[in-house]
Amino acid sequence: MAEAGSFADRVKQQADIVRVIGDYVRLKKSGQNFTGLCPFHSEKTPSFAVHPVRQIYHCFGCGVGGDVFSFVMAIEKCEFPEALRTVAEKCGITIPAPRALTPEEKQANQQRGELLEMHRETAAFFAQQLESTAEGRAAHAYLEDRGLDREAIAQFGLGYAPSSGEALCRHLSQKHPDQLLELSGLVSRDPGARLYDRFRRRIMFPIASESGKVVAFGGRAVGDELPKYMNSPETSIYSKSNVLYHLDRAKEAIRQKDFAVLVEGYMDTITVARAGLGNVLASCGTSLAEGQVKLLSRFTRRVVVNYDPDTAGQAATERSLAILLEHGLDVRVLALPPIGEKRADPDLFIREQGAEAYRKLLEAAPAYLNYLIARAQQMDLTTGEGKLRAVNFLMPYVQRVPNRLLRSEWATRIAQELRVDEPVLRETLRRAAADRRGEVKAKPELMARAAKPAERRLVQMLVEADGFRDKLARELRGGELGELYKGLETERVFAALVAACELGERPDPAAVAKTLPDNDRRLLFEIVFELPAEPTWNEAESCLAVLRRRRVEAELAAVQKQIEAQPVAAAAPGGTVRPASEELRRLLQHKHELHRRLAEFPE
Repeated sequence: MAEAGSFADRVKQQADIVRVIGDYVRLKKSGQNFTGLCPFHSEKTPSFAVHPVRQIYHCFGCGVGGDVFSFVMAIEKCEFPEALRTVAEKCGITIPAPRALTPEEKQANQQRGELLEMHRETAAFFAQQLESTAEGRAAHAYLEDRGLDREAIAQFGLGYAPSSGEALCRHLSQKHPDQLLELSGLVSRDPGARLYDRFRRRIMFPIASESGKVVAFGGRAVGDELPKYMNSPETSIYSKSNVLYHLDRAKEAIRQKDFAVLVEGYMDTITVARAGLGNVLASCGTSLAEGQVKLLSRFTRRVVVNYDPDTAGQAATERSLAILLEHGLDVRVLALPPIGEKRADPDLFIREQGAEAYRKLLEAAPAYLNYLIARAQQMDLTTGEGKLRAVNFLMPYVQRVPNRLLRSEWATRIAQELRVDEPVLRETLRRAAADRRGEVKAKPELMARAAKPAERRLVQMLVEADGFRDKLARELRGGELGELYKGLETERVFAALVAACELGERPDPAAVAKTLPDNDRRLLFEIVFELPAEPTWNEAESCLAVLRRRRVEAELAAVQKQIEAQPVAAAAPGGTVRPASEELRRLLQHKHELHRRLAEFPE
């Protein structure tokens, strides 16, 4: 970043890193260094150190470190040029005057300034139309019906584009030439070269840059006109892939709460913000783009995605998850429950269920992995083909996770939740990655998890053990905690055999097989045809212990998922972490108890 002899190198040589960091962190002298509480993670004992001689910092707790520029970039969430200016100003170093602009650059800058002014005037024009015309008053009534009062309408700068098709053109042409009008994206030309308003008979939502300057508009049709929503085209001041709706107002709340809520539409954003959650953003009617993710990453690394629950919204959620994961963000997903027979977007949910109900669901939003696996589990997992489809649904997300350890954890979770043999899954994933394929090309039968030896032996005993069959069936039913065989590949086989035992009969494999799907029928016959040893109760107890251990392990995994799904907590003032909730304490205590129970099982 700071090449030898450059202005940046001169600033770095002259900057006092202790003085710069001292503006953000209370530092104390400790030997030849200075120490303090790390501003990048919560701690009570100082582990953050600044080395004044080498002009570097390092935290021995979370591992961050670097020079004065990297510190300012991290703490201010800004890019290098801004960090350079900040350090120079703090150290009283004169910033050299920029080089003289070429005539082309001067013209481009002047044009950008005029376009920004034109958009400011247009926002004021639309706002005036909403308040003072008959058409506008009808649109105003619609907004009030959607729960927006005058204060909210003014706060978000909402307006109305009249239906005449030339009102804005006439207004702007008094000050701006036709060529600039066309470049603004606010007007278009018809086949006869006549200029006309791009937006007509629409409620208008100003779209602002991060600095708060209006650069584009989104328009919602009043009535049945299509498209329902229309956005400004890209211009020299607006690139939709690099702008997030409401970021100009939301950025401070995002920094304070250290997470953002990502919704789909303008009304969703406004309603969520008015519910007291100012850290809400929307992607301006487009799929989330890389530039938007990089922009968001400057303010937080944590996101809750809450798109509409319809098919398009689910697809948008999955596209957004892919790019958010690729950039290493911590993502949760909020899928709102329906209200009666209506699918609820954030706007509708808050208006009908209230802000508090929404906040509670937001706090409990599950981690992205739980959401994606739940989506995969909606597929038919009773066959190898269905499991293969589910794995291929998850595959693109696995490939986008940059951290190797996290990818490994994914494989374990997928194998557990989809009931797929983990070694087979890992090998097929490895081959897909090596071949740069976006899907797993495995034989469907390989996706079926093989029944473990303990399961197979217990199935044999239910058929063969006349002396203790009923007792074994009672143990397998498991009492209050449910069946010991729940979630196993052999679950349906066990259930059918235990049901036969409850009738006081010796299970007839041929009769039981008729009640089972093809895969389970084949599995039952395979096990029955294996050469059985003479069954004993001691052996049965040993096999039951294996199932009980698996039950505890499954319960431990479920508790861990609940712990991960605990509310997204904001840091308290001063950077400290708020105390854990009672629910989190209960879950951690339960996790400890499950670990204790696991330790009691023989290895």
